[in-house]
Amino acid sequence: MTQVPPSPAVSIRTVSKSFGKGIYAFRVLDDVSLDIGRREFFTLLGPSGCGKTTLLRLIAGFETADSGAIAIEGEDVTARPPFHRPVNTVFQSYALFPHLTVEQNVAFALEEQGMARDAIRRRVGEALEMMRMGAFARRRPAELSGGQQQRVALARALAPRPRVLLLDEPLSALDLKLRKEMQIELKMLQEEAGITFLFVTHDQEEALTLSDRVAVMQSGRILQMGSPREIYEAPTHRFVADFIGDINLLDGEALPGGGVRLDSGTVLPAAHAASGRVTVAIRPERARLVPAGTGALEATLVHSAYLGTAMLHKLELPVGGTFLLRQSDPAEAAPEAGRRVGLSLPGEALRVLAQ
Repeated sequence: MTQVPPSPAVSIRTVSKSFGKGIYAFRVLDDVSLDIGRREFFTLLGPSGCGKTTLLRLIAGFETADSGAIAIEGEDVTARPPFHRPVNTVFQSYALFPHLTVEQNVAFALEEQGMARDAIRRRVGEALEMMRMGAFARRRPAELSGGQQQRVALARALAPRPRVLLLDEPLSALDLKLRKEMQIELKMLQEEAGITFLFVTHDQEEALTLSDRVAVMQSGRILQMGSPREIYEAPTHRFVADFIGDINLLDGEALPGGGVRLDSGTVLPAAHAASGRVTVAIRPERARLVPAGTGALEATLVHSAYLGTAMLHKLELPVGGTFLLRQSDPAEAAPEAGRRVGLSLPGEALRVLAQ
């Protein structure tokens, strides 16, 4: 398992937050604790309304916690206003000043800090050079593309050299191709800048691509924390398994001697430490098509889709429900729709989750 950072950049202890009062109160964060390491790219991942943006705003100082404590590099900042915290935030909307040029936008926070003019000019130049935006210094935001505006917002946030950079879904306004390009650039930028990034997103692929560690949130709580590989390959909750990528979930009963009896009656030799009702999870790329009568499960091929780098097959199980299978070699021959096939499910690929 991923080790907890020994000297965290951000430390959150038993933080709770509610909005509204009395019978209208709604708890957005429920006793959340976590540590984020120095120079770590840490992501809060979850669906809309799970509390991830609220947690980011608490760290930034834009919201006040009902209870708990927040420390940044060992200093308690729970009661400090935003401008007295060593963090900067990049918002989804970028929040650039439309009447200012690129260099004026980047210089704004430095001027507010009372930095000397020569130092501001040098710091702005360094930030724009890092973001490859030096040639656009005299332009205004309306004259830039979405990706260029995003780079300016990052340059402005990095210019004061914060200890922690908070990013609230900064790529969501970009088109798919540009968003994927910016994911790579953002990770390279974090490594070059050498500071802690706390990233908020609901995009699972984005979280897996960028992060050193991921915290998956639901209903104001952290369900699981770990490396992208741990979160994807070894989910500990049904919600985590279902939320991260495609997955097949098969319900059944844990057997005392090992294995799981599915509701269909099929027994799978899955290792587990659970009892009672369980769910067996397996990723589409871990299953294999085999001739009918030779697999752990029987199914009927309903539809196949060509994905370029793979084939995605949709199959129907005899007891109802569908099963997704990703065939890594798209050139490999696949059965025709309507054919009966077998499904090979390697024991090491099965995850047993308590219900």
